[in-house]
Amino acid sequence: MQKRAVVIGTGSYLPREILTNADMAKIVETDDAWIQQRTGIKQRHRAADDEPTSFMATEAAKRALEAARLTADDIDGIIVATTTPDHTFPSVAVMVQANLGVKPSTAFDVQAVCSGFVYAVTVASSLIQTGVCKRMIVIGAERFTNLLDWNDRTTCVLFGDGAGAVILEAQDGQGTLQDRGVLSSYLYADGKQKDILKTDGGPGTTRTTGITHMEGKEVFRHAVGHMADIVDEVMDKNNLTSADIDWLVPHQANLRIITAIADKLQIGMDKVVLTVDQHGNTSAASIPLALDLAVRDGRIKQGQMVMIEALGAGLTWGAALIRF
Repeated sequence: MQKRAVVIGTGSYLPREILTNADMAKIVETDDAWIQQRTGIKQRHRAADDEPTSFMATEAAKRALEAARLTADDIDGIIVATTTPDHTFPSVAVMVQANLGVKPSTAFDVQAVCSGFVYAVTVASSLIQTGVCKRMIVIGAERFTNLLDWNDRTTCVLFGDGAGAVILEAQDGQGTLQDRGVLSSYLYADGKQKDILKTDGGPGTTRTTGITHMEGKEVFRHAVGHMADIVDEVMDKNNLTSADIDWLVPHQANLRIITAIADKLQIGMDKVVLTVDQHGNTSAASIPLALDLAVRDGRIKQGQMVMIEALGAGLTWGAALIRF
């Protein structure tokens, strides 16, 4: 027997305001054709002042709890993946804990930018397998529009806000790939590439959050290479092929990146969950937002094999194999 961290519920929250590409053209010199051709994005959501990261994370968690038919009393751990906490401290996770009324238990944030949700799921799975926690809420939540220079059309058109959550529960498995739950994951980082995607400030330097700067071509090159390689690694280590994967749920950064990765892996786009056109790049929130959508519309079903993967600033990257 082996403990597995099984997904038993998903939830999400998107801010009320929607910014279409036509709306972006009123803010910065751009147009719908330019944005869609380069990114595949048609619209994104932007959080209002009454929708901070902790609020979005809490709402996503509530919906995941409802889907799992659980209450706050059933939870003994919360991890929030975010780059945009409400405060330098306390963590978003403890704010969610207070908002939900979860008893004193494990609660902390993970910061790996766009890879944050994959990192958080991996950490939560480890805590469940070692018996530290039995049921955990894992959330990706970002108010990334607060980190943008709204005069820079190369970055401000890319990002949006939102939150997604999953409930992971300890269940006994047989230690095989037929088990439900998180089956295998790999995480990497390469700090030598830290300057190709970064902010120009922080509480330890400028006392500001800073704004996002990106070397687009370099990020594209690393994203396609690293994300395809790590999916290959997960499949190779588990003696799987792309035919064994029911759904690829990638970080929703750019349609061209996602398409290039799918081509490299020889995975048909009919097996890829896409939300980038409607959400833009929501950083750590993008994978759980896509998961919730695909679960709720019936595409992802119990028993299916799902691969999640992401690359973010750091550089960080990771992938996890999950049987739903």
